[in-house]
Amino acid sequence: MKISYIVITAIGALALYAQLPAAAAAPVNRGAARASYIVQGPGFAVTARAVKDAGGEITHELRIINAVAATLTSRQHVQLQADRRLTLTANGSASVAGTSAPYAVRYTQADMLHAMGITGKGVSIAFVDTGLWATPLAGYDAINNIVTTNVPDGNGHGTHITSIAASANIMPDGKYLGLAPGASWVAVKAFGADGTGSYANVIRGLDWILANAKTYNIRVVNMSFGAAPQSFYWNDPLAKAVMKLWQAGIVAVVSAGNGGPTAQSITVPGNVPYVITVGAMSDNFTPANPLDDHLASFSSTGPTYEGFVKPEVLAPGGHITGVMTKNQTIARAHIEFHDSGNYFTMSGTSQAAAVTSGVVALMLQAQPFLTPDQVKCKLMSSARPAVDGSGKLAYTVFQQGAGQINAIDAVFNQNYGCANLGLHIAADIAGTQHFMGPARQDTAGNFYVVDASGSQVNQQGYLWNNGYLWNQGYLWNNGYLWNQGYLWNQGYLWNNGYLWNNGYLWNNGYLWNQSTLAPASAPAAMESWNVQE
Repeated sequence: MKISYIVITAIGALALYAQLPAAAAAPVNRGAARASYIVQGPGFAVTARAVKDAGGEITHELRIINAVAATLTSRQHVQLQADRRLTLTANGSASVAGTSAPYAVRYTQADMLHAMGITGKGVSIAFVDTGLWATPLAGYDAINNIVTTNVPDGNGHGTHITSIAASANIMPDGKYLGLAPGASWVAVKAFGADGTGSYANVIRGLDWILANAKTYNIRVVNMSFGAAPQSFYWNDPLAKAVMKLWQAGIVAVVSAGNGGPTAQSITVPGNVPYVITVGAMSDNFTPANPLDDHLASFSSTGPTYEGFVKPEVLAPGGHITGVMTKNQTIARAHIEFHDSGNYFTMSGTSQAAAVTSGVVALMLQAQPFLTPDQVKCKLMSSARPAVDGSGKLAYTVFQQGAGQINAIDAVFNQNYGCANLGLHIAADIAGTQHFMGPARQDTAGNFYVVDASGSQVNQQGYLWNNGYLWNQGYLWNNGYLWNQGYLWNQGYLWNNGYLWNNGYLWNNGYLWNQSTLAPASAPAAMESWNVQE
């Protein structure tokens, strides 16, 4: 039995769930040192009974991954570790990633769709975040396990993100603040006023979304948070829960992280190959001049440690305006970016993910039959990459993916079958097959992409030496045809001999070299505060 440690801090015990099946459990020894774990097993009932029989205190039911979160003594931990049916993962904290500027609405051309009556009406977006300073269609407090539309947001991040995606506020230019002003909000509070929470709370929130998706027509889930990866995506309990949502027909839009421009800085769950992972670009504070638009310096880059090219796309994430009160934590800490009214300006891939979630809602109103894979294909194949003066890619695919999203092209293009090719999500979730992407690293440390035959793709933008000049602006070309070039959104069966030159050694398909990891007490969090770009 192996224990995977995630970059999160331990949480204290929460209340037991009354609906768990009764069992004769060993007495809880409250005097012994205790820590929180996520315990996964072959079925929920089996897992819960094993923990109760060992005397552990169950704090969260995580049925979405046949798991519970529980506080255990060291003796109980050893006892459960010896049960070959179970997998134990250290639980801990996660935290949030750090005007919709009208430039986001204009740059994505969402305003053209609004004029056609495509506003996201009839589509619900679930936001897993710090809460909401408004009343949503539905709400769930995953911290306290309460179904309620009263999910107060002491932090401000959740309110900001929700407004960027779906606010119907009218801005001074006459355009909506939100990308999908007709979409409904579902607020899932999994992070506190300080922007931190636990893996267990986030997974419990995703479990609630899965159970209530049909009731509220939840078609999109926005996840503007991340944690440093500490295992393969298929072993991470949060990543597994996200895959279950995708399999159920819910489009998962995830921030790439704010760890750029360093290579391999994509966070969990953005490292899940199936989902839409979003990086950030900026208009450089000159909305009338598209020639100086650039990739945000903080935007996390790929490839993932399993070799997948990430992010999939970019969206506006520099100096984005959204709703936030002056009394919320982020606004108090950075009052210079508050307008003294209702709006706050903030930069991050969190904001870029929110822009993308709004665009996805527009797509799903226009074509409700779309599957998550089809949404991903249409979004990527209609994106506009940054190109240099010769028309070649200005940033690598590891930095910009397919390029900046365009709402009107995403809605009306006819590409449906180009995403997640070669992957099999049911087998991945079941553990019978796992996958690697087409990214490789040469002996000089350069990252590159291979085609289906294993040959290197020799095109500008497919080789990267980890260098980055972010103060250069480029034109984002709407004439670049991805379907005439190499399609890199491809998966292959996992090869246990995979080795990166930067010291990440894969150990029997599970954990990599512990010397490269952050300590277990480090938080996995909502993304950090970034300098405005």
